[in-house]
Parts: sequence; C-alpha cells; structure tokens
Amino acid sequence: MTDAKSATLKDWLRDELKAGKIRPSKSSISSPIMFVPKKDGSHCLVVDYCRLNNQTKKNVYPLPRPDDLMAQLRGAKEGDKWKTAFCTKYSLYKSLVMTFGLTNAPAAFQHFMNELFRDLLDVCVIIYLDDILIYCKDDASHTKHVHKVLKQLMDNQLFCKASKCTFHVTSVEYLGIIVSDKGFSLDKLKIQAVQEWPVPTKVKEVQLFLGFANFLCRFVANFSHMARLLHNLVKKDTPWKWDTKEQEAFQGLKDAITNAPVLCHADPSKPYFLETDASGAALGSILSQQQEDSRLHPLGFLSESFKGAEQNYNTHDKELLAIIQSFEYWRIFLEGTLHPITVFTNHWNLEYWKESRTFNCCHAQWHLLLAGYNFQIVYCPRKQSGKPDALSRRSDHADIPPTDQTMLLDPVFANIALVTPKKELQRQIKASLDQDESLEEILQFLQNESKAPPSIKRAFKDYEMEAGLLFYQGRIVVSDVGTLRTDLLRIFHNSPLAGHPGRQRTLELVSRNYYWPGILADTYWHVDSCKTCQRIRKPKYAPIPPQPLELPSRPWQHVSYNMIVDLPKDGSNNSILVIVDSFTKYVILVECSKKLKAPELADLFLRHVWKRYGMPEKTVSD
Repeated sequence: MTDAKSATLKDWLRDELKAGKIRPSKSSISSPIMFVPKKDGSHCLVVDYCRLNNQTKKNVYPLPRPDDLMAQLRGAKEGDKWKTAFCTKYSLYKSLVMTFGLTNAPAAFQHFMNELFRDLLDVCVIIYLDDILIYCKDDASHTKHVHKVLKQLMDNQLFCKASKCTFHVTSVEYLGIIVSDKGFSLDKLKIQAVQEWPVPTKVKEVQLFLGFANFLCRFVANFSHMARLLHNLVKKDTPWKWDTKEQEAFQGLKDAITNAPVLCHADPSKPYFLETDASGAALGSILSQQQEDSRLHPLGFLSESFKGAEQNYNTHDKELLAIIQSFEYWRIFLEGTLHPITVFTNHWNLEYWKESRTFNCCHAQWHLLLAGYNFQIVYCPRKQSGKPDALSRRSDHADIPPTDQTMLLDPVFANIALVTPKKELQRQIKASLDQDESLEEILQFLQNESKAPPSIKRAFKDYEMEAGLLFYQGRIVVSDVGTLRTDLLRIFHNSPLAGHPGRQRTLELVSRNYYWPGILADTYWHVDSCKTCQRIRKPKYAPIPPQPLELPSRPWQHVSYNMIVDLPKDGSNNSILVIVDSFTKYVILVECSKKLKAPELADLFLRHVWKRYGMPEKTVSD
C-alpha cells in the first residue's frame, strides 16, 4: 500500500471510529480491503465480501427497473456484526452499520427507502437505492416536495453530500441518462467515451464494448442488427477474426450512439403510434407520440433477432410476432390507454386479423395476449414506413442473400414466376363471383338481406360482402371457376417460397384467409399428387435389410477378396490381398501395395487364382 493510501486509510478509520460506524473486532473471520477511485479524484475504501456473500442467504426484495422509473417523469439482523470484520495494516475492525459490498445491502437499502418515502413514491419522487430524483410540473409545488424529502431524510438521520446534489434544474443526470423536460438523452461523457473507444484486439475487449453499448441500446435504432457481427465474435468456440465487416459494424455502432436522438416523455393523455416491421431474420418497431409540432417523435426503439423456431415462421406470423413483441416490451405504456393505439404494418392481411373468427392454436394464444390492449391495425405500404423497415431489413438480415452469394439454383428461382401473385389472384376471384352458379343464391341474399325469410338468414348468417369480395366467417370465398383454387394451392404448397409443406400445414395456410366447400379434400388430393413430395417423401416401409451371400455348391465357385492395409513396410509393400474360397474357406495371402491399381489387382488375381483353380463364377468385394 502506498504512503498516500496509508494516510487515506488512517484518516478514514479515525473518522469512522469517531462517528461510531465501526469498532475494533476480535472476529474469527475477516475480509480484505481495497481502494476504488471516485469521479472527484478521491479514493473510496471498499471491503471485498465475496466469500461472505457466497455463504449468505439472498434477500429477494425487488429493485425497480430504471425504465419503469423513467416512465414516471412526465409531468440484516442484530448479532451478525462479527461477520463484517475487515483487516487493515493497523488492526481488525467490524462494521456497526450496513456496509457497501454485502450481497443483501442493495435489497435491504431499497426496502428501507421505499418504506421511508412510501407516500411520495411515483407522486413526486423516484428512488433507485441512494439516487433520489424529485420532479414536478411547477416551481411552487416542487419547492414543497423538496422540503418534504429533506425533512424525511433528516428525521431518519440520513445525510446527503452537498457536492453530489443539484436543486431546481430542468436537466439532470440520473442513472447514467440525461433527463430534461424535453425527454431523455445520452450523457456527453458517455458519448465521448464511445468516440474515443479503441479498436478491440481480442474477445475480452469486444465484450467490454458491448457491455457498455448495451446500456445505451434504447437510444439506438437497429441496435441488435448493428451489433450482430460483434456478438458473433464473443460466442463460444468462435475463432478471433477482425476484418473489414467487423470494423464497419464497430464504427457504425459508435456513430449511431454518438448521433442518438432525444427520446420524448410518454404522455398517457395522448394517443400512441406503433410502427412495426419484420424481415427474414429480425423484427423492428418504433413507439411514437405526436408533439407540439404535430409530428411524430420517438419514445423508444425495439430491434430483435428471431430465435429458434421463430426463424421458421412465415411472413404473416413474423409480422404478427413483431406486433406481439412490441406490445409486451412497452406494456407499461400501452396497457389500458385512453385512446386506441394505432399500429402501422406493411403486411396487408394483418389489417383484418382482429376480425378473424377462426384461429390456429398459436394465433389463439396471441389473440388472448392482445385482448387487454385497445388498438387498431392500419396497413401502411412499405414506401411510407421506412423507419421500421430500416430496423429489420439490413443486408445481414435480408430474406435473400447479397448478389455475390447463391441460395438456390436459377431454375428454382425461375419457378417463382409461374405462381400467380396473391393480389392478382384476389382480383380474379372478385371478377369471377358472378360466374359461379353455386354462389348465385348467396349473392342474391346479400343484395336483399332485409327481405329474406328467417330460415335463409340463419343459413347464410356467416356470409358477408366487403370490397367486392365474398367472405365466409372472415375468409375469402374462392369460386369454382377456371383454375383459381388450384392456383391458390400452388401458391401455398408448390412455390419455392412455400417449401412443399405437408397436408395439415398446407391446409392451415390456405384456410387462414380462403374458403370453399371441399377445401380439405382438395388440399389433401393436391398434396398427395404432388410429384416433388412423392419423390422425396419418407417411404412407408423399411428398406430391405442386407441379404446373406448365396452358398456355393463346389470349391472355387465363389471367391471373396479384401485388403489389409497400413502394415509395416517390406520394400514397396505395406498391405496384404486376402482371397478366400467361400466353399472351403481356403485362404490365399498376397503381399501388395496400398496404392494398388485395378490392372495390377487383376494381374494378381490371374496369377494366384485363375492360374491354379480356374475362373470363379462370382467374386464378392466391397
């Protein structure tokens, strides 16, 4: 320990003894001490209680989430002192107050502060351990709240360090974030630290950078995509490789953090707008509200990669999952809103998802999850929804690889053009309704529904017309005209984008949005008669097992031969050719080389078998 640290230690011990916070100890255990530098240049003495913490029963009192605290800004037992003993160069001491470094200290202190300020929490005060933030909408009430907090601290003998306190300001650093009346922004010191961060040269340095950057991810649109290459570097058993792509990802992440926008405060009296998008491997969304300039300003960004089975979802389910994940992520804002939440998506079919009357198991669960939210889904073409698209459609997450890669052979891509686009198909369905005689009675009923008798109304109650299309239980009715039904089955089964799913999967995909009488039988017949599926399907019967060799009726009728290789060398030979008569089991051993060619093998066979025993009827070899 240096002379300066020894002097600091002596002063600290004198002050703590005088204040009655520690006293000399004769404990049978002790923990080491160390000094940690502080922002103001001074040193803080810390006791290393790691071994004591490993033996301590944990206090599970919850600490508040910093995000939840930010959302409010809109408007140990007696007799255990011997365990805290610590050793210094001067003596052994034990603590009489709660010491920094104990595993249950944060939970115990948070519980104490919550009980102390129970009446003021989320009214004018938010507290995270020893960080207290007092907020209000006007100066007069703010002064009263400050006096209440200070009096409560004084009554309980809790003291604030004046150099760490700021009063009556409209912008302050809290939990590493700059909080102002405009919203949340990044601390300039953190931005400077990111700008000056050196290029990593090993995995540990990448982990340190990602750990620092993850704290700031809520300010960075597209964070998970930009950091993906860096995250790949820290995976287990991944060789270190820092190339141009990794450097670009590192620099791009630094630039994004440096130019991070100000996130506005959420106002529950205003409507929320949620923009979502999903690509082949990731989802992105932006939560916004209208501000005084009548423009949408972001409250936060979400960007996540699909994991596990989610990567196999079709486009419809991925777009829907983006909405589900966004509602769960921003639940504290979006649950129980005064106004309907407007959800913008570039997937046209989702606009009618809430009105669907039939769901598969997965969609039924999602429908229940969203039942507690007041929202409406609005279709927004991709050209008008550039921001969430940017969150999910980077080159490293695209559905189709870059041009210098090949995913499928060109002939397979050519087959995509043979499939009629769904929008064109729906136009054909709309135009062919009048040509299907089986639908004539239903169409007449819908045109004169008020005059129809009760029995007809009951029979056709599940049918309705909308935008020129006939719907049955929320699904488009496909008329039996031309090849419309076959074209639909080709879209959801034969096309390379569909991937030739099985009977049930194809039926589920088709019947999600379309219906016609006999759809089950037609789908099963189409799948069963698909030549590609028949060619690659697993056979119903097990393959024929290996059969025993035919028994010869005389010597040298059948001959088997093989080689024993990699033996010790004898000149140029390092192997033995083994020739066996299947009838008598007579063995001929011929020395040879492992690199024996077919003509040389034939010559050995002629000299050692044919010359002596004649030509066999059958030879067996692997």
